[in-house]
Amino acid sequence: MTDPNPEDVSGQKSTTLRDLLAPLFRRKGVFAYTFCAVMLGTVVAAFVVNNTHKATMEILVNEQRLDPTVTAQSTQGQATPPSVSDYDIGSEVELLKSPDLLQGVVIANNLQDSERKSFTSFLHRGAGDAWFIARATQHLHSKLEITAVTKSNLIEVDYKASDPQRAYDVLQTLGKLYLEQHNAVHRPHGSYAFFASQTEKYQKALADSEARLADFTNTTGIASPDVQRTDLAQQVVDAVGALESAHQVIAADKHKIEDETARIKVTPGRSLAAQSTDSAQSLMQQLQASLLAAEIKKSQLMMKYEPSYPLVQEADEEIAETQAAIVSATKQLYVNETTDRDPTFELLREDIAKTQADLAFHQAAAGALENSIRGLRRQMVDLDQKALKQADLIREVKANEANYLLYLSKREQERTSDALDEKRIANVAIAVPPIVPILPWIGPMLIVACGVALAAFISAGAAFLAEFLNPSMRTPAQVLEVLRIPVLASVPDRPLRRS
Repeated sequence: MTDPNPEDVSGQKSTTLRDLLAPLFRRKGVFAYTFCAVMLGTVVAAFVVNNTHKATMEILVNEQRLDPTVTAQSTQGQATPPSVSDYDIGSEVELLKSPDLLQGVVIANNLQDSERKSFTSFLHRGAGDAWFIARATQHLHSKLEITAVTKSNLIEVDYKASDPQRAYDVLQTLGKLYLEQHNAVHRPHGSYAFFASQTEKYQKALADSEARLADFTNTTGIASPDVQRTDLAQQVVDAVGALESAHQVIAADKHKIEDETARIKVTPGRSLAAQSTDSAQSLMQQLQASLLAAEIKKSQLMMKYEPSYPLVQEADEEIAETQAAIVSATKQLYVNETTDRDPTFELLREDIAKTQADLAFHQAAAGALENSIRGLRRQMVDLDQKALKQADLIREVKANEANYLLYLSKREQERTSDALDEKRIANVAIAVPPIVPILPWIGPMLIVACGVALAAFISAGAAFLAEFLNPSMRTPAQVLEVLRIPVLASVPDRPLRRS
């Protein structure tokens, strides 16, 4: 057993820097070989990194875009958009990592050709383009570094490639396809065509309903059934009131006729107007004239006939009768009376006649009013039905107009949104576009410096590990500590130099 630093077994010695560095000197070979190997790897890494170029792109996620609202009313102020949350940024990050988007980038930049030229491509010589595209998409996903910048609305996208132009093209294509994918995801495709078709549909429906409403007005000749129905209702109310008045007048006339008929029955039709007394002077004169004529007639007959002749006898009888009448007339007194119609009777009769005429008139008027009321009510029912039909047509016109205006506003909104999309106006934007990286990703001197430090650390660790794994004991203290045997003497590996 040898030791370069002999010491007294029983003495105590503190650990020095030489003791700490002693394993490095004892394992100089391990330290040197490890250091050289790590430096060789560092040189290779510096060469590789010197040919690696990193392109960077930053995407700004703004607040949600509020498309202008186009309505039939006056323009209203825009509502405050919601702030950007971590969920929004996370969604955009996942959208950047979507396989279909990365596949589009691979196809646009022909990254599958690099997979065909790779070292492992000979293992898959029979694979088709789909396999190489999928493989390139997988590699692109692993090489892309997409991170959300802390405490900001930025998303940083990094891509490293040996060709600086390729690194730029990949990020440029990724940004372009990402904006298109973002617009497609946030706004469904074909919405403008849908709203345009619905607008045209309800425009035709509105024109048809307006034509039916105009045809209804022309056919019926009634512009406002509700107004006319209200007027007819007022007329019916007035007619019913007039009919009730007529019934009251009819009842009063009937009662009046009955009362006057009862009164006329007890009223005499005529009454004494004048009365005068007179003797029979005129009758006497007539009788005397008749007597004279009869005597003259008898004288004439006596001149021709005998007293016994019938004509003479007849003349005698006539003379005797006339004389008897004269005697009777002288004994009689004649009274002349004059009568006239009773005025009360005549008044009652005329009033009854007039009341009967009025009764007939009022009954005829009541019948006409009843017929008029029935006619007005039929007209009201007809107008009510027409009003309901017109109301249905008006509601249909209003509904079609509301739908037309709604879809027209939606169509204009979608047209405006499409125009904004065509101008790339969205709630995301390429804040920092990629540029062609001229300088390498990391400078070679920095890599060499880091490699020297790493080589020193790894080689020292390897030396200490080799020392730790060596089972030999190098000091008397280790012998005493491990074997519990006192050391009588120790001989150094090489003689000590004297100063």
